[in-house]
Amino acid sequence: MNEQIVITGIFLCFAFIEAIKGQLLNKSTEVRDDLKVELISTVTLFAISQPVILWSVDALLSSVALELKGAYEATPVIIQILCFLIFDDMAQYWWHRASHTFRPLYNLHRAHHNGKYMSVRIVYRNNIFYYLMMPSIWFSGVLVYLGFGWVYAAYLIVKLAVIIGAHAEWKWDSILYKRQWLNPVTWLIERTISTPSTHSAHHGLDPNDGVTNYKGNYGNLLFFWDVLFGTAKITRKYPTRYGVSGMFRADWKEQLIWPLYKTPRKPKNSR
Repeated sequence: MNEQIVITGIFLCFAFIEAIKGQLLNKSTEVRDDLKVELISTVTLFAISQPVILWSVDALLSSVALELKGAYEATPVIIQILCFLIFDDMAQYWWHRASHTFRPLYNLHRAHHNGKYMSVRIVYRNNIFYYLMMPSIWFSGVLVYLGFGWVYAAYLIVKLAVIIGAHAEWKWDSILYKRQWLNPVTWLIERTISTPSTHSAHHGLDPNDGVTNYKGNYGNLLFFWDVLFGTAKITRKYPTRYGVSGMFRADWKEQLIWPLYKTPRKPKNSR
């Protein structure tokens, strides 16, 4: 519970920076449905989806392997961290990548890209089923059951701080790019964790702008997975436009609960 307080504080800090710049609730490119989708998806994730997954894993494993509950709590912290990096962060990289490869999964993820802006508001913006089906949350539940709970709490704080910072309107990494003497450190940082530059490229609208990498830059905490698996694009620049092109419009209900609801489409021959 304490980690949720810290994460909320980090989120509010980035939100405050956007607010004082006048860029939090009055995006020039937002539409009426945007804030509704963002509020519902965020609240649902933390109030329902994540607790239900962790409770379900605990209940299931308690019924078949009660002797394993907390059995590995004494595992060295570095090993626990490596387990979360592989079974949570790397697994999420592949889930994210699959969501841009297979159309049904993309329908669960497109809400995240429907926002035509970068902001802390879109961090948790996804279809409700996207998170319920996310393998990494289930894997994390198993690790917590085995006794990795305290490390998971600290790991989540670090991971979500990076993810929130990568989505935020405030481009904190631009400070690094302006200082040549920091270049060796910057080179290492941008190949290790997600930054506003590398992640905003994933949200870009125009694939011909020299920055956008819609079919890449999938990393969440670690951008290293993109480097390792050949999907990285590093430009130290930011797209000027964000969003999805060439897709049928999806209203807020479809974005949140597809396939239970689909936005009515006009027939192709209608005018």
